Amino acid sequence: MAGGAVLAAVAAAVAAFAFLGSDALSDRAEQDRKCCWKRGATPGWMSGTMGLRIPAAASDRRAGYKAGSRYDVGVLAFTLPSREADAYLSRLVPEDEEMVANLHPARKGYEPMAPFGHLGLPEPETLVKGVRRIGLCPDGLTSPEGKHLRYCVDLFAHEFTPGSTRVYVRSTIEPGVTPPASKGSGE
Repeated sequence: MAGGAVLAAVAAAVAAFAFLGSDALSDRAEQDRKCCWKRGATPGWMSGTMGLRIPAAASDRRAGYKAGSRYDVGVLAFTLPSREADAYLSRLVPEDEEMVANLHPARKGYEPMAPFGHLGLPEPETLVKGVRRIGLCPDGLTSPEGKHLRYCVDLFAHEFTPGSTRVYVRSTIEPGVTPPASKGSGE
């Protein structure tokens, strides 16, 4: 009987440490998501850093840059009339590749380490209707818009209202790139 009590006490201690450990990891992940957004990451600067041109007709341009311990992440979003977005994307995505529907969306509440929520936008990975996605890397990319790409990107196009498409771009970037000094609110 005493052995059973010891075993139960050990099991309870392990469960308590696991619970506390998961809370600590959860708190750390939450801090990581909210931490380290740099001021000065304008859409123009982020576009130049990624090597991805923003079309002149784009509106609602938004950008953010998050420094991390192992890598940094840039996020960029802008809106175009759907026909112009399709034309832009056709010059970016190689002819032998295509953007695919988001058939396996992330669950509600999904928040990557560099969320578009920081820019006041929904996470494109959670969207289903009217969204297409592709991953592109600069190695060997020769499409007219893609040949200037400097980093790998996850690219999403979401026709959120008929005739309006928001383009979302997320890219990991080598650490140490620094946005220009902020004038005002920054992002």
